[in-house]
Order: sequence, then C-alpha cells, then structure tokens
Amino acid sequence: MEHDVVLYMKEPPDEATLKKIVAGLEDPVEDLVRKDSKFKKMELNPDDYVDNPEAVVELLTQQKALLQRPVVVKGKKAIIGRPKARIAEFLS
Repeated sequence: MEHDVVLYMKEPPDEATLKKIVAGLEDPVEDLVRKDSKFKKMELNPDDYVDNPEAVVELLTQQKALLQRPVVVKGKKAIIGRPKARIAEFLS
C-alpha cells in the first residue's frame, strides 16, 4: 500500500491540517493530545480538551510534541494508531 510518512517534529502539521484530522477523527478528539510528563509539567488540565476540537488544535499548533502518534489518515477519516492492530483494520 502506498503511503506517506510525516515526521511530525520536522514537518509539524499546520492548523489547517490539524483541523482536517480532527474533523475526520474516529477517536475522541482529546485522545489526540499526549498526556505525558511534558503535558503535566505544563500544568495543563486534561478536561480542557474533552470534546473541544478548537482547544486541541490550538495546543497542538503550539506544542507539536504533544501530538499523539501515530495518526493514520485515509481519505477524510483518521484514527490514532494505538494499539497498532487498529491500523490494519482501519486500512482494510
């Protein structure tokens, strides 16, 4: 299967791309944000991103390292590829 790999730290998605991903995301939008040590260090509140696509896009535009990955996009639909088994199912 042909595919493009985007190295999000070298080529972070811009606001328009993030909006397209969010619009087609089959997962809860808040799952697109990594709630890791950086998230905690920034003292962010996970509840601020629940059902809030605008806040998710704004945060990820400013903090590309918080983008959950892998994100798999097929046409207008997108998923977070965790666990990895979801990817094969989504692409078939």
